[in-house]
Amino acid sequence: MTDQSSNDQFHASSFMQGHNAEYLEQLYGQYAADPNSVDDAWRAFFGALGDAEMDVKAEAKGPSWARADWPPVPHDDLTQALTGEWEEVEVKAAATKIQAGAAKAGVDASNAAVRQAVLDSIRALMIIRAYRIRGHLIANLDPLGLTEHTPHPELDPKSYGFTEADMDRPIFIDKVLGLDFANMRQILDIVRRTYCGTFAL
Repeated sequence: MTDQSSNDQFHASSFMQGHNAEYLEQLYGQYAADPNSVDDAWRAFFGALGDAEMDVKAEAKGPSWARADWPPVPHDDLTQALTGEWEEVEVKAAATKIQAGAAKAGVDASNAAVRQAVLDSIRALMIIRAYRIRGHLIANLDPLGLTEHTPHPELDPKSYGFTEADMDRPIFIDKVLGLDFANMRQILDIVRRTYCGTFAL
């Protein structure tokens, strides 16, 4: 009769192989920090291993040379234009400027009006950034009209919530295009002339 003890041992420990290894390390570190945080079966299993508590905790934290700031999270104009994720400080700064402008003009702006104005400003700046980065995609570089034009939603005001009824509403853009206020038609005219024209004007 063949002895199957080695196979039995392998089968009994096979759950510790491959992709489960990292999970088990984390679970072991959790056990080392608080044995009651795992169920009875894992507590008995880890207890039988007999490893030093500090070693288990150190192993669970990962290598000592690991960087806490990795992978990097970009916060540049390109990323914000493509993802629409704006830093909270920019939103607060826009709200403060709009409220200050309303007070200077003697207008009693409600919270809802300020919120709408901030949304308009942020969305308008997103469109401007998108044109700066991707406006070349719709540049008029084909005088014979042979190239098929593909739509680019990131350059369409509708993608940012602007309808035809919103195109003439003044928007605070804080001198981004040299203007304090501009409506969406003016903004599109400027960015299209600036970023979507031909090289030989």
